[in-house]
Amino acid sequence: MEKTKSKGGSSRQDPGLPEGSEGERSEPERNEGSPGAAASQGVVPPDPEVPEKPVRRKFPAEYKLRVLEEADACGEPGEIGALLRREGLYSSHLSAWRKQQAEGALQGLAPKRRGRKARPKNPLARRLAEVERDNAKLRWRLEQAEAIIEVQKKVSELLGIPLEEPPNNDKSG
Repeated sequence: MEKTKSKGGSSRQDPGLPEGSEGERSEPERNEGSPGAAASQGVVPPDPEVPEKPVRRKFPAEYKLRVLEEADACGEPGEIGALLRREGLYSSHLSAWRKQQAEGALQGLAPKRRGRKARPKNPLARRLAEVERDNAKLRWRLEQAEAIIEVQKKVSELLGIPLEEPPNNDKSG
């Protein structure tokens, strides 16, 4: 086996032999040089950060039907496993999709919204909120008016101005 020296200083096999068949090691050749050499050559290292929340896969109804038809057509042992590996699915997908299909063909296979169901809005809720806002506004105005009256009483007391008593609506007499 004849080795030749390339520009980078790494040894390579004879050009007639397939690449990677040298010795028993199956490791790829390592990039020689500084750690930033990969970035300077235009190779971007993968982002080591894991996303906070993984993205949930959503399958359209037509895709689910196609996969179910292919799975039903499988007759030999191992064919369904090969189908699942090829499509990147799990057997639980097939069983869930079959259950959805039994519930109502294409509509049963359409993706459903996840989470809590929205409560129907009460038609009186908007009116109630409006009345509560008005009530709070009127309470604030009442407190303000009472504070002004208290100040007027104190001022009249300091100045010695007698306050008239409100007339009684008694009809005695």
